[in-house]
Amino acid sequence: MKKTKVVIATVAAIAAAVSLSGCVAPENENGVTGGDTGIFAPDENLPETPVLPEETPPSPEEKPVIPQPPKPKTVTYLNVTADGVNIRSGAGTNYGVKGAAEKSTMYALNGQTDGWYKTGYKNGSAYISSKYCKEIEMLASDDGRVEAVIAEGTKLLGTTYVYGATRYHDGNGKLLSGFKTSAFDCSSLMQYIFYKGAGVNLQLTTRTQIYQGKTVTKSQLKRGDLMFFTNETRKDNVGVERVGHVALFLGDNWILHTASDYAKIEQISSKRWSYFIQGQRIL
Repeated sequence: MKKTKVVIATVAAIAAAVSLSGCVAPENENGVTGGDTGIFAPDENLPETPVLPEETPPSPEEKPVIPQPPKPKTVTYLNVTADGVNIRSGAGTNYGVKGAAEKSTMYALNGQTDGWYKTGYKNGSAYISSKYCKEIEMLASDDGRVEAVIAEGTKLLGTTYVYGATRYHDGNGKLLSGFKTSAFDCSSLMQYIFYKGAGVNLQLTTRTQIYQGKTVTKSQLKRGDLMFFTNETRKDNVGVERVGHVALFLGDNWILHTASDYAKIEQISSKRWSYFIQGQRIL
């Protein structure tokens, strides 16, 4: 009876082994099994996964280039350092004297040669020795018309002041006979340079020009604005009758104007500031 049970067990074991051999895939030569186990041997017919090049990390010494804002444009002037400095027709003491410059007034810098500065004077060219000048830079306006108006004014520095001088035009652009660039008062000078520099028609007097453009306060003044003042004889008047003078603001407390003697660029004195009424922005 025991022998019969052993034989039956042996036959069952052999049957089980045969049955399992149909479920397990044989190992290949590399010891990797195949079949439905979910683990596959590499297939030589499948395309290889491309190898991407590694990115080179930036060098720690390399820094990003940050664009710099453009440098503000400037205009250079000549500041006279002594009184009675000769203004000559050429670059040298052998040239004739066209006039004299006051201390602390300014002139345009239009060139330099052999120790002499070229500038504008009485609607022509003139020269001042570099021994008696220092260069001063001022910020230029972003509006080219403003700079063109100022440039017209610097050509006329030194021109004689004449009260009631003949205007360049009638206020509407019609040119008037009898006009000469050898004589200006404050409002006729502003009218002329705005027309020549920017094609703008200013009216005939300070008391009509003050109504043109946009009104600005002292703190709002910009290069190229007109500045209107009263004066000793009009300060007690009311309304527009207080207005007695007009000048062109250049910035940094400098004005271009003509008042009682000749056209010049000078600092605004504390007394003149006490007479300030308002500014008008034309451009």
